[in-house]
Amino acid sequence: MASKDEIRSSHRARRAGLSPAALDAAAASIARHGLQWASGLAGGRPATFAAYLGVGSEPPTLPLLSALVDAGHRVLLPVCEPRLELTWVYWTPDSGFVRSRFAPIQEPVGERLGTSVMLDATAIFLPATAVDFSGNRIGQGGGYYDKFLAALAALQPASGDGSDVGALPTAAVVYDTEVLPAGSIRAESFDRKVHAALTPGGVIRLG
Repeated sequence: MASKDEIRSSHRARRAGLSPAALDAAAASIARHGLQWASGLAGGRPATFAAYLGVGSEPPTLPLLSALVDAGHRVLLPVCEPRLELTWVYWTPDSGFVRSRFAPIQEPVGERLGTSVMLDATAIFLPATAVDFSGNRIGQGGGYYDKFLAALAALQPASGDGSDVGALPTAAVVYDTEVLPAGSIRAESFDRKVHAALTPGGVIRLG
């Protein structure tokens, strides 16, 4: 079994070779499938979704963020804080961004809210470099989401489906080739499984 670092490095190298046209096509498909998944969970009502801004050769998410807002939903984006903490800011297309002090990402400007804001959320779109059909996820390697998902699990009731994330549905955003066979990713004690993968090809149920 390949290590997480090996899988992460391999997928980042493949991502770096994507053309602007491929990124644009991925962005449009991710927005379409992501909005459909979110709308289904929201049951036709306005809802709140946590997401993130994909940068560089990551799966592009800005069109998804805009599509969610255009559909009447609220969007929360993360801010990296000291000690691997995440806070959250409500985002709109008029929001400004600044370079993070702690990670190679752009972060929204606005009031920062703690993990408890997720009690009002309907689902979370997570960054990832790979997932497998068991629901295991490889993140960016910083540890922010591992700590956040653990804190979220402490706030949420058990989901009853074998996931330890809690009742809040989660979808990792990856490219189609980054959804791996079950058991491909070694699960550590601190890992939290995700419920689905959002890819340019559609939404795939995991676990």
